[in-house]
Amino acid sequence: MRAYIGGHQAVSIDDFIELALGTPVELWLGEEGETEEERAARLDAARDILADNPGMADGTARVAAEVIEAYASDLFNITPLCRPASRREDARKAAAA
Repeated sequence: MRAYIGGHQAVSIDDFIELALGTPVELWLGEEGETEEERAARLDAARDILADNPGMADGTARVAAEVIEAYASDLFNITPLCRPASRREDARKAAAA
């Protein structure tokens, strides 16, 4: 099955991320072995993009948080803990006893 987003085929997870962000992932994370000059140019480009779209950082953080929340048990191999009963329920049970 092929996946297309806005007419662009997404083949890998990096393709989906790039299409969602509208920029390559490497722009934000950098690349191994980049020079100081390349890093400065990359960060300058990132600042320009954020200046043109000030809501991008908040939106990206929100989406990342939603993904982590939805897939936390798969990503981090954790088991959700049961939430304790509310104090009001504890008080009600104690009064009934």
